[in-house]
Amino acid sequence: MKTFSHANFIVAALLLAFAGCARHGPPAWQGYLEGEFVYVAAPLGGQLETLSVQKGAQVAAGAPLFTLERSAELAAQHQAAARLADLGKGQRPTELAALQAHLDQARATAELSSRELAREEKLFADNTFTANELDRARLTHEANLRAADQLAAELETARLGSRPDVIEAAQAALAQADWSVAQKSQFSPCAGLVFDTLYRTGEFVAAGNPVVALLPPENIKVRFFVPEAAFAALRAGATVHVTVAGGSPLDARISYLSPQPEYTPPVLYNRDNREKLVFMVEAVFSAADARNLHPGQPVDVAP
Repeated sequence: MKTFSHANFIVAALLLAFAGCARHGPPAWQGYLEGEFVYVAAPLGGQLETLSVQKGAQVAAGAPLFTLERSAELAAQHQAAARLADLGKGQRPTELAALQAHLDQARATAELSSRELAREEKLFADNTFTANELDRARLTHEANLRAADQLAAELETARLGSRPDVIEAAQAALAQADWSVAQKSQFSPCAGLVFDTLYRTGEFVAAGNPVVALLPPENIKVRFFVPEAAFAALRAGATVHVTVAGGSPLDARISYLSPQPEYTPPVLYNRDNREKLVFMVEAVFSAADARNLHPGQPVDVAP
């Protein structure tokens, strides 16, 4: 029969005390860090001409990321700008001079017919001209006046340039060309880490394919799994304490609680099976705490 010394008794008591503390301490839930990436792409395709960032670099909002080859877009932009400028100028000076010469000739003809009409009206009053001859002279003068007015209107229109609707269509074409040129160069929509670059300079990038993957610090979150018994006590907005291996606990705010369990028992929700249910919970960090975290790191979470 073995006997315990006084020292052995004290050690056993301490072990029992530690075991009791472990059973009654706060629970620790397993999880990992997750990142929601921002994939930057151009809506138009082209060869990757310039890649301005490197994997692992930190970029500010508005920093240049990449530029695709844009020769065709620049040519279309120059063509649209030149057409709009031409439509606003009206006809060429030589064409305007020719219209002016025709107008001067028409006005001279109208002046001559006006004098002829005056003489024939006087002769008609002296019964020298018949009424038919007077009517013919009056109609000729009126036709000469209308011809002069028409040429004057044509000259005014030629000086004004194209119609407003044609100019509006040319302005829309220029706006489209400007947009196409601008879309070939992409800038960072937010500050963050360049998590990855998906193409190399010289490669062809199809329209809509991402070239750079960004990870803003506010997009890093912890995803952990809580047993059913503890899940009901959690609330959105509550604070949890996240411990990354080798680091101090960080505060995180619960942002999402899954309404569905991650594991469904095959038969019934009996007591044994319910203990296997876990629910996914997500929590977010402050930007300052998230800056040094990395997706995929395992963590322990405590309330």
